[in-house]
Amino acid sequence: MSVKVYERILDLFEAEGINTLFGIPDPNFVHLFQLAEERGWNVVAPHHEESAGFMAEAVSRMTGKAAVCIGTLGPGLANLAGAIMCAKVENSPVIFLGGQRARITEQRVRRGRIQFVKQTALVENSVKYSASIEYAEQTDEIIREGLRKALSGTPGPVYIEYPQHVILEDIDDKPVLPPSAYRLVGQTAGQNWIDEAARLVAAAKQPILLVGHGVHTSRAGASVKELADLMACPVIQTSGGTSFIEGLEDRTFPYGFSKSAVDAVVKSDLCIAIGTELGEPVHFGRGRHWVANEENRKWILIEQDPTSIGVNRSIDVPLVGDLRAVVPQLVDALKDSPRTATPEVAQWIADDAAQLAELAETAPSGRSPVHPARLIVEATKDFPADGIMVRDGGATTIFGWTYSQAKPHDVMWNQNFGHLGTGLPYAVGAGVAAGGKRPMMLITGDSSFQFHIAELETAARLNLPLVCVVATDYAWGLEVGVYKRTFGHGSRETGVHWGTDTRFDKIAEGFGCYGEYVEKDSEIAPAIKRAYESGKTAVIHVAIDPVANSEEMPSYDEFRTWYAEGQQ
Repeated sequence: MSVKVYERILDLFEAEGINTLFGIPDPNFVHLFQLAEERGWNVVAPHHEESAGFMAEAVSRMTGKAAVCIGTLGPGLANLAGAIMCAKVENSPVIFLGGQRARITEQRVRRGRIQFVKQTALVENSVKYSASIEYAEQTDEIIREGLRKALSGTPGPVYIEYPQHVILEDIDDKPVLPPSAYRLVGQTAGQNWIDEAARLVAAAKQPILLVGHGVHTSRAGASVKELADLMACPVIQTSGGTSFIEGLEDRTFPYGFSKSAVDAVVKSDLCIAIGTELGEPVHFGRGRHWVANEENRKWILIEQDPTSIGVNRSIDVPLVGDLRAVVPQLVDALKDSPRTATPEVAQWIADDAAQLAELAETAPSGRSPVHPARLIVEATKDFPADGIMVRDGGATTIFGWTYSQAKPHDVMWNQNFGHLGTGLPYAVGAGVAAGGKRPMMLITGDSSFQFHIAELETAARLNLPLVCVVATDYAWGLEVGVYKRTFGHGSRETGVHWGTDTRFDKIAEGFGCYGEYVEKDSEIAPAIKRAYESGKTAVIHVAIDPVANSEEMPSYDEFRTWYAEGQQ
C-alpha cells in the first residue's frame, strides 16, 4: 500500500505530536493543507509568511514541541527569512517547509526562471539543517533528520523543501517510527556530576537559581519549582525568562531590574543556571553585578549542548543533558536534605513587593496624554491569573520591565533577536496553542504594532480573547531618545516620526475587532475590562506622552549594559 508524499509528511509530524500548521497555501501545499484540516489539525493562514513563522515559534514556546510553518517558493521563502533568523537566535524548534520548482542538484543552464532561487543554500547559515526532498523515498529520512536537528542540543529551526514533482508521488505506507526512536531529548547527566552538584548545594550558604527562557519553552516549570523549594532560595529571572513559575511568584526577581535580584546575585555563593546561555543580558555571568563576590561563587550549569559549557564563563559543575531530565535528577539527589531559607530570602521578598507597590504608587498619574509608566501599571494591575502576556516594542517594553504589576506564567517576547513586530503574531500563535481559551494581552508600541497589523483579521477570524494595548506617541520612541542623547534636545529627529491621524481603535473595528480610544489613565482599566467582555479581539489605543516615552525610560542605563561586546 502506498500514500502520497504530502500524506507521509503529515504522518511523520503527527507521530511527533504536532497538529498545527501555519502558512499561506500555494500549489505545493494545497493538498497538504486540505488533508491536515480533514485530520483535525489547526490550519491557520495569516496575511504574511513572516507572521506565520512567528506564530509557529509561539506554538513551540507554548508546547515544548517542534512547530511547523510553510512558505511558497521564492517570495514566500523571502518573507520567511526574518522569522527563520529569529527562531535561530531565540532557540526555537520550528520546521520551515518551503516549496520549490524542480530538482536543483541537476545542472541546468537556464535564464529567466520564474520564482526560482536555490533556497537551501540561502538559509543554511540561519538554520540547524537545510535539505531538499528531491526523491519521494527521501521523505522519512529528511523529515526525521530535521526533527532530530531541531530538538537536539540547543533547539533551533530547520528548513526542508520539496519540489513540485515530488508533491503527488507515491511512497510506501510503512509504520512510522515512534518519537522515542529518533527524538534526542530526555538525556540525563552523569551521576558523578549530580553528586558533585548536590555537594555544592549542601555547602552553599546563599544559593540562587538563575532561570532562563529555556525553562519556559521546555515547559519544565514544575520540576524547577521542586528544586527551588528544596533549596529554599530565590529565583533570578533572565530578561528572556520572564514567565513566572507557578508557586514561586513572590521570590522570583528580574535580573538587573529589581534591587532584591541585584542583592541576591551579589551575595550568592552558588548559582545554578538553568535554560540560559549566560549571554550579554546577564553580563556573561561574570560582569557587572557578578563581580563583587566572584571569587566566592560556585557555578552549576544545566546545558544540553556540551559545546556551550565554559564558553562565556568557567563552570564548576557542568550538568550536560536535557533540563527536563537533569532537574528531576538533581531534585532526587536533594530530597533527603532540604535546605532552610536564610533570613535574607524573606527580606528580599518583602523588599521586592515593596518596590513593586512603590512603583505603582509613584508612576505619574493624571496626565493627558498618559505617562507610559502609568499605562503599564493600569494595564497590568488586574491582568488575569491564567492570562498570557505578550510584549513588543522598544520604549514600551522597557517601561514594562520595571512597572508591570502582573506575574504571568506565560510571557512572549523577542529578547535575544530584538525583532520588532513579533507581538501580534506571537499572540495569535499562543492563542492557537492554548485553544483560544486563555485571556491574552499584548502591550506594544504603536510603531511595532504596525509591522503585522493585518493579523488583527487573523485573530478576529479565530475569535481569540486578545486585548492589544497600544501605547501611541506616533514615533519610534526609543529612537527619538537616541537622537536626543546623541545630538541634544531640539535637534532634527529624521525618520522617527509619522502621521498623527492614525487611530488604531478604528483600524481594529475595520477588521471586525472591538476598539476603544483612551487618553486618560483612569480610562485604561475600564476599557480593558469592556474589551474582554466584548467577546472579540480588541485594540485599546492609548495616547501617551511622547516626551516621557523618549526621555524617562526607567533602568535605561541598565538596559544599555546588555550590549557587552567589549567585556572579557
